[in-house]
Amino acid sequence: MPPPTFLRETSGGTLLSVKLQPRASQNQIGEPLGDELKIKVTAPPVDAAANQALVELLAETLGCARGKVDLVRGRTSRHKTILLHGFTPDEILQRLA
Repeated sequence: MPPPTFLRETSGGTLLSVKLQPRASQNQIGEPLGDELKIKVTAPPVDAAANQALVELLAETLGCARGKVDLVRGRTSRHKTILLHGFTPDEILQRLA
């Protein structure tokens, strides 16, 4: 089975493409939407609160420190790219399931 298009392996880890929905009713990792994974957070998109909630949700879900989850693109957009240090796409899929 080919890896999903929202994950791309790099030398530093794996890039995860995300479509973020702030102000949701609950924090939730949803289904793939094309080339992105939909993630909902309860935080508003003000003062980077939604970005912080996204990083915390991914770190908690993957069972790693927040320092291993870096927002590399899309600070003011709903479309974001996250670098997950030290993870392969297969490890990420197993932990998200």
